Amino acid sequence: MADVSLHYRTQAPLAGTFEVLGQVLATWRRRASERRELANLDARAIRDLGLSSGQIQFEASKPFWRR
Repeated sequence: MADVSLHYRTQAPLAGTFEVLGQVLATWRRRASERRELANLDARAIRDLGLSSGQIQFEASKPFWRR
């Protein structure tokens, strides 16, 4: 007679998936926040960064899921 044993994982099967999903959502929130800040910069701050207003507008208008 064969010995049948059941193996159970100690972690939930989706535990890693939820962690990665949380990291993705955190990244998206950070990008959205940074782009809002860029959109609100005044001309002096843009000059201090050494960027053009077109570069700022391009970056600030990107959706949060894009790099």
